[in-house]
Amino acid sequence: MEYTNKRTDELWRWSATDLAHGIRTGLISSREAVSSCLNRIEEVNPALNALVEVHAEEALAAADQADLAVKKGEVLKPLHGVPVSTKVNVDQAGHATTDGVLAFKDQIAEKDSPPVANLRKAGAVIVGRSNTPAFSFRWFTNNDLHGRTLNPWDKTRTPGGSSGGASSAVASGMMPIGHGNDIGGSVRHPAYACGIAGIRPTMGRIPGWYGPPSGDQSPSTQLMSTDGPLARNVADLRLAFSCMSEFDPRDPLHTSVPLLGEPLQKPIRVGLLRDVGVAKPSPAVNQALNDAASQLEEAGYIVEEVHLPLFAEAYRLWYLLVLEDFRTALPLVEQYGDEGMKKAAFHYFSNAKEWWGEEPKLSDYIKGYSRRGTLIVQLQEFLQEYPILLMPVSTDQAFEQDADLVSVESMRRCMDAQWSMMAIPVLGFPAMSVPTAVVDDLPVGVQLLGRRFREDTLFDAAEVIEAHAKIQTPIDPR
Repeated sequence: MEYTNKRTDELWRWSATDLAHGIRTGLISSREAVSSCLNRIEEVNPALNALVEVHAEEALAAADQADLAVKKGEVLKPLHGVPVSTKVNVDQAGHATTDGVLAFKDQIAEKDSPPVANLRKAGAVIVGRSNTPAFSFRWFTNNDLHGRTLNPWDKTRTPGGSSGGASSAVASGMMPIGHGNDIGGSVRHPAYACGIAGIRPTMGRIPGWYGPPSGDQSPSTQLMSTDGPLARNVADLRLAFSCMSEFDPRDPLHTSVPLLGEPLQKPIRVGLLRDVGVAKPSPAVNQALNDAASQLEEAGYIVEEVHLPLFAEAYRLWYLLVLEDFRTALPLVEQYGDEGMKKAAFHYFSNAKEWWGEEPKLSDYIKGYSRRGTLIVQLQEFLQEYPILLMPVSTDQAFEQDADLVSVESMRRCMDAQWSMMAIPVLGFPAMSVPTAVVDDLPVGVQLLGRRFREDTLFDAAEVIEAHAKIQTPIDPR
């Protein structure tokens, strides 16, 4: 089905910022933008399986309403008429919150979750729902309900997880902005694996809710899981981030803090953190760090190598605090999870017992949370001198599909490579993934971490790195 004419066939390549400006000024219509993305989805989604629901009629109706608002001269929101996707592990009114689980396929949400509500309030048009692994608890996006999502750069490599559907869709041009969430790298790693940008904000910055409407959230979910956008450029990421940050009373930690803070004292010092003693960066990752450091120095930043072993401790702590909460969900996983999720869970716990024993005690859990506070203070003090850290997203490029399921040892290699994916949620600071280059036909990039609620400083530094990036998206599936 063709949704639009040839004049607007390439709108799917446009950034969200350009689409919003074009719609606002009448250069293009929202229907044209949404139609172009729907055509692109028809073209590439069958090869990638990134979007597991496509709402063509619903999206076109919303686009028509957006165009009518422009004609009437109404006050327009920042994402007015711009197509986006949402992830199937958050509630969207009238659609199933499947979380990639077959038993949840008919679990229809009655109202939007906070991040979805905020995207709508910002004027966005939701064109579809993106895939996730079962229970959103792997770096590989595959499940028995929706099937496997492929990486547009290389189908033998993971698109990342758990927001792998969002990253694959954005990287291949299905829409300019994808919604994701992150408790163990689920925004930053998919962005990295697919060569786009993604931000995990400060805890409390973007409101979310991950429990049942009338139920309770686990402690680690409340304190470590947060929503965040994925986009093909930093400007779009900044735009989506600002729109998703609006207050929602359903989040127990949300804090209304200005998006822009006081300017940092210049020259801004950046700590370059390569290795915390868990896994050494590959040559491609090391080169990405070197390149980003040089680019920041050229822009006036001072970059110095630093050592912060607290990240290694925080990495291990994740496998106590989060896994012990997850242990309470194991009966549900055993009953409804697919074989991949069951095996991954076994491998997670098999490795974690090296640090925390077969069955950690309540006293271990309490001590773990006590130690968490100490590590947060240590990093907070360090960031007074170095307000930005430059570090790996992962110590290797996108893993081969299902590398976590091969054996306990293969899972350990994945876990170690992802030390920063786990350490940062424990600590609660903002961090973003920025693409830099393509090496051996796969994307590579770096991660920036900053002070709490100073995402603005990360966007500024990321734009410097982006200006030199040797990678372009959207791309056709390969």
